Amino acid sequence: MKAKVKKKRPLSAPDPFNAILESISDGVFTVDPNWLITSFNRAAEVITGVSRREALGRRCSEVFRCSMCEAACALKQTLKSGKPIIGKSAYIVDAGGDRIPISVSTAVLRDASGGVIGGAETFRDLSEVDALRRELEGKFRVGDLASRSPLMQRLFEVLPAIAASPSTVLVLGETGTGKELLARTIHALSPRQQGPFIAVNCGALPDTLLESELFGYKAGAFTGANKDKPGRFALAGGGTILLDEIAEISPALQVKLLRVLQDRVYEPLGATRSETADARIIVATNKDLAAQTRKGEFREDLYYRVNVVRLELPPLRRRKEDIPLLVEQFVARFNRLQQKILSGISAEALSLLMAHDWPGNIRELENIIERAFILCGEGDIGIGHLPAELTAFGLASSRDPDVRTAHDILDAQAIRAALERHHGNRSAAARELGIHKTTLFRRIKKLGLSLPGRGGRSRNQDQ
Repeated sequence: MKAKVKKKRPLSAPDPFNAILESISDGVFTVDPNWLITSFNRAAEVITGVSRREALGRRCSEVFRCSMCEAACALKQTLKSGKPIIGKSAYIVDAGGDRIPISVSTAVLRDASGGVIGGAETFRDLSEVDALRRELEGKFRVGDLASRSPLMQRLFEVLPAIAASPSTVLVLGETGTGKELLARTIHALSPRQQGPFIAVNCGALPDTLLESELFGYKAGAFTGANKDKPGRFALAGGGTILLDEIAEISPALQVKLLRVLQDRVYEPLGATRSETADARIIVATNKDLAAQTRKGEFREDLYYRVNVVRLELPPLRRRKEDIPLLVEQFVARFNRLQQKILSGISAEALSLLMAHDWPGNIRELENIIERAFILCGEGDIGIGHLPAELTAFGLASSRDPDVRTAHDILDAQAIRAALERHHGNRSAAARELGIHKTTLFRRIKKLGLSLPGRGGRSRNQDQ
């Protein structure tokens, strides 16, 4: 008898769809209507540190512990609206407890008849992108200060050395440029960072109150002084004290402050002996102290005592390249404070911000973004959320036949400012703007700017 030959069963062809899912680097998983995971690809295992066996059959929130799981689940929004979500930022907590930044996209799963049978989500590990972003931000950030401006970068280079020294620092800058923030950054980088940071606005109090505020008083020093009260110098012991608006103090108080700077001692009101001032002193003003000294309005000896290390903060109109970075910071901050999820600012609105002169500097910009948060419920901040003084400028510029775009608005403003700073000298203005003077002439002609040279004579255009 012939032995029966057992026929081999043909091998089933691999599912090409599953093969694709297993080969891609993005994590992919699907859920049923009860939010139980029904599939979990290899990349999802790698990113989360959770094996497929552990993930299948569990609720997705138990596996991912995502920042969106509780309040703003992207997949839940997609199943509710029927619309996919692309590239939403979030983070998950992996099996090791580490926080992983991810980008999420979602879609609805339907059967052959179009009925909803669940949802699908893909997620991309952004750890390397996030690390690169932080590295790049580090180049533009020192402490709480952030800037891409070359003017600020030069200041950033010297800040660590200044912070490490015990010397008195004089911070100059217009109102709203961030003088207190700079002082706080110096304190945070200094060996005194564990000590207190005390800020005093010398222009906000009359002289008699300011003296007791700075130096304190003893019980019985005056009517109502029932017990000792330590002054700001005592409270700043071991830390840093900022004397803001130093130019506003009276000559009499300047003498007492000079003693603190020279001998590191002071006397509280009503005291019979001196106390030691153990605080790093930073002073700030928006006035020209050198000019005030020449006029006799500020003591010369005190000026030389405070002018040991001098830092000047440029106004926002001279560092407009920082406006997008500052807007991004303010949007993130107000999102946290007001529990909103605004995504940013539109290109048109940003163009108007870039074209503004900013007399109030960074404080004015912060106030404008805060106002926009009140008017804007979601999405991007648009032109309609900006104050009238900005939008009116934009509309007027758009009607000008010679200045039709935001780029032209910025060009015109930058050229006018450069020429003003150099008293009409075209060559000097061109050097500051980083262009050849012939390019500057072409831009002036194209924009139709009326910019007479020194003395108002056009022949000076060749200077």
